[in-house]
Amino acid sequence: MWAVSRTVKRAFKYRFYPTLEQAAELARTFGCVRLVYNMALHARTEAWTLRREGVGYNATSALLTGWKKTEELAFLNEVSCVPLQQALRHLQVAFTNFWAKRAGYPSFKSKKRSRRSAEYTTSAFRFRDGELTLAKMSQPLNIVWSRPLPAGASPSTVTVSQDAAGRWFVSLLCNDTITPVPAPGTVGIDAGLTHLLTLSTGEKVTNPRHERADRQRLARAQRDLARKEKGSANRAKARLKAARVHARIADRRRDHLHKLTTRLVRENQTLVIEDLTVSNMVKNRSLARAISDAGWRQFRTMLEYKADWHGRNLITVDRWFPSSKLCSTCGALADRMPLNVRSWTCRCGSVHDRDVNAARNILAAGLAVTACGDGVRPQRESSRTGRSSAKQETRG
Repeated sequence: MWAVSRTVKRAFKYRFYPTLEQAAELARTFGCVRLVYNMALHARTEAWTLRREGVGYNATSALLTGWKKTEELAFLNEVSCVPLQQALRHLQVAFTNFWAKRAGYPSFKSKKRSRRSAEYTTSAFRFRDGELTLAKMSQPLNIVWSRPLPAGASPSTVTVSQDAAGRWFVSLLCNDTITPVPAPGTVGIDAGLTHLLTLSTGEKVTNPRHERADRQRLARAQRDLARKEKGSANRAKARLKAARVHARIADRRRDHLHKLTTRLVRENQTLVIEDLTVSNMVKNRSLARAISDAGWRQFRTMLEYKADWHGRNLITVDRWFPSSKLCSTCGALADRMPLNVRSWTCRCGSVHDRDVNAARNILAAGLAVTACGDGVRPQRESSRTGRSSAKQETRG
């Protein structure tokens, strides 16, 4: 069974350095993409609010053709038409997710806060001999190929973006063939703050606390930004400096989580985690900053798609499962387990490290799912109960 390979869609992201002409062209494209998206959203909202008329992608595409013919919006013809059409498709996906109750109502894109990006399909770029040339450009992009693309890969879509720190990135979506490799291990994973992860094997992964490491630098940059006059050139420079500190923190956190999740997936066939509701947990003002810095939601997302790529079993245990209060030796349930208790002794005489014991219980509960269908796997939509959660454990 391990000889069977599978083909997956993977995005390979690289940094590039545009020329002044390329930067100007991309800046115009970003602005036109944002304008078309907002105009189409306004048209769809107005049609439904005033006339109860549903407007889909085809109708907005026809509207775009009409907008280009007007004198006020004739500048839309100066950029490639493909990113504009892709913006309409993205809006359609946003509405589809809204109707399926997977997301809120689509919001307008902001010039200052929204992500600056444009998506090109195969008709709007040329990829040849390791050089990528976008539509409306005469020169290829100066890309830093930090890692090779899969052998013989041909990008199906290319997304160009610029982050708040002013860095330019290009993401190439390609087919990649993955051959699963046997992994004998099974592991339960307990997420925490003192230690980022505690495994059922007893291993504890140190929490690097990337935001805390750069907190003084970030605070200094934010103070400098607050002192600058709004709209001034000095404020723009200060904003860029603060954005670079944020980017440094995010990059280091992402890199650490990528390495950690890749190792776990390669070493284990079955992985069991908790269903943590991070959106509720960050409402705790005392722990919100530390929880956000840990990146639990990002960790789970990475673990999910990597487990799917490599054919691993990822099992999620219900958030209300009493993993910390349950003795992993005899199964007795402790009456109280305050958060400040890091080790405890069960009535059976077993001495437990709180986090290791929780990880072992999580693994046992997860294996019960595969063995006898025990009901510990949560349903994302129905598990929202309105109960407050701080590490999903009772404080008393």
